[in-house]
Amino acid sequence: MSNLIDPCAHCEEMMQPYLDHILTEAERAEAESHLDECEPCRRRYRFEESLRVYVRQATAEQMTVELRLKLSALRIPLD
Repeated sequence: MSNLIDPCAHCEEMMQPYLDHILTEAERAEAESHLDECEPCRRRYRFEESLRVYVRQATAEQMTVELRLKLSALRIPLD
């Protein structure tokens, strides 16, 4: 059994902090180095980044009164 860390698993752990810009300079450089070399992780990064953009845009849009009423009518009581 090896004590080596799977670089993709480590990248996965660092993905959200990287996107949040809260890594140290050394961690950021490590993440960017891996992303430069690893196409699957690069695709995952692009997906996560685009998902964040989508969520920001979706939450910025105001819901129409009609849609709000339709969604309210779909609620199921939790009794």
